[in-house]
Amino acid sequence: MNNRICKCFEKAKEEGRAAFVAYLTIGYPSLEASEKAIDRLIAESGADVIELGVPFSDPFADGAVIRAAAYEALKQGVTMTDALALAARVRAKHPETPLVVFSYYNLILSMGSETFAAAAAKAGVDAVLAVDLPLEERDELLSVLKPHGLTMVPLIAPNTPVARVVESAAGVEDSFLYVITVKGVTGVRGELPPELTGHLDAIRSAVKVPIVAGFGIASREQGTALVKGHADGYVIGSAIVRKLGADGPDVPSPLV
Repeated sequence: MNNRICKCFEKAKEEGRAAFVAYLTIGYPSLEASEKAIDRLIAESGADVIELGVPFSDPFADGAVIRAAAYEALKQGVTMTDALALAARVRAKHPETPLVVFSYYNLILSMGSETFAAAAAKAGVDAVLAVDLPLEERDELLSVLKPHGLTMVPLIAPNTPVARVVESAAGVEDSFLYVITVKGVTGVRGELPPELTGHLDAIRSAVKVPIVAGFGIASREQGTALVKGHADGYVIGSAIVRKLGADGPDVPSPLV
């Protein structure tokens, strides 16, 4: 495959490092702040992939930090349309950085899957992660995305059998697998489960699609140490969202 996602992971592998995937809640603390933060994450922190978290009223998979950020963005009236407009601006400035829309499926259905896919493709989005869309129902969205040049990022739970992981990877060879590190919701953890590396190793040996570890990772140092030799990348989300809420995107210190 010769798309932005594949190139990103190939580049990280050639450089002997794990890919850094950065998540933000779009519209928190404001749309302008989100855009500035994305620019800084790419230019200063070396983010390889940006996940655009679309605020939703019932973010059941998210912890307190991201949930509060979503509610604040919703109070400002931020919508999927706003998130895609921001994606288009980011794409114009950062033509090589993969962009993933991180959303609950209801928002896509409300917009209309075909309308969403066309708008996302026009904005330069590469992939969609629909948090609450199970494998058995995934094709109803994937079949709409693919004709527009978009792919999906499957979520892999800590207790997902390897055979089901293999099923999840089929058809998204142009993407990556998001492997959840802990049971429960998003949020920084003091430590991660000791059995996690074995779980990552089992998945990595079973699929050819790149895998990234997410949920609970607080820093680049922790992410790098965790996935070294076990995964192809790591996700930082709550730690970035918390810092944006506390300091905003204009402080001179690194965002992550």
